[in-house]
Amino acid sequence: MQSMEGSNRTLVVTEFIFLGFSGVHRGQSFLFLLFLAIYLFTLVGNGVIFTLIQLDSRLHSPMYFFLSHLAFIDICYSSVTIPKILVNFLRQRHTISYNQCIAQMFFLMIFSATQCALLAAMAYDRYAAICQPLRYAHLMSRSVCVSLATASWTCGLLASTIHTVLSTNLAFCGANRIHHIFCDAPPLLQIACSDTYVNEMALHVASVFVSLGTFLLVVVSYIFILSAILRIRSNTGRHKAFSTCAAHLVVVIIYFGMANVNYNRPSAGYSLEVDTLISTLYCIIIPMLNPLIYSLRNKEVKEALRKVLGGLKKDSGLPQ
Repeated sequence: MQSMEGSNRTLVVTEFIFLGFSGVHRGQSFLFLLFLAIYLFTLVGNGVIFTLIQLDSRLHSPMYFFLSHLAFIDICYSSVTIPKILVNFLRQRHTISYNQCIAQMFFLMIFSATQCALLAAMAYDRYAAICQPLRYAHLMSRSVCVSLATASWTCGLLASTIHTVLSTNLAFCGANRIHHIFCDAPPLLQIACSDTYVNEMALHVASVFVSLGTFLLVVVSYIFILSAILRIRSNTGRHKAFSTCAAHLVVVIIYFGMANVNYNRPSAGYSLEVDTLISTLYCIIIPMLNPLIYSLRNKEVKEALRKVLGGLKKDSGLPQ
């Protein structure tokens, strides 16, 4: 930390210290290997889904268009946090520079808000497919999908820019110990010594419009979807209709549930251990789970994977 001369002597923070894994002394090597495995699985799983969607024409539909964006976000989401965590596991002090912290928070909030909006767009896609099948091609045309994706990314960029600009105006008065495992707005507000009222209000407004707003759109979509499914007379028809949105519904419940706990916790927060667990689940485990959720129950994705693997074996001359 450096000092500045003025009417008062104020310490300027140039780096932050993460306390999230400070209580773990003997298990650093195990945690390093565990997080490395999670990161590699996340990269491979989401990378495979993204690549399959680009290569297989059968997956060139609105649902998979949004899923490719979701896979890309999960790759970026993990890449913003895990590499720095891995580096810190190899060092005695878990630190991050001020500029890196601000940049990490900026990209995290972009991907978080964008994912909320994309999940709402995917819910609308399922609504159009099940409740408006005759108008589906019109309601989910290529231009509509691109517009929804662009709006989602714009929403994420706008929300992140506002929070980041407000955070750069915070003063920390020498306090640089963050009760977290990466840089995010709430833990920075906890150690700031300047007035955080505007920042806190911005977080609440973002929670209402971005998180709660998109979640309500998902809920409304699924109310119509459930109503339409219940009107289907055959059990086979109901099961087929529900199976088309089951994976998305699971992701929505997990993601919005963890996002609510992560950003709308009481002002006093939880214990450091609980905060660390919540943060790990929200930003590290969920991106790893998404490929499993979308691929294990999805015949189209598995068929596309078999087609690609079969083509690779054929090209390499291996027995199929």
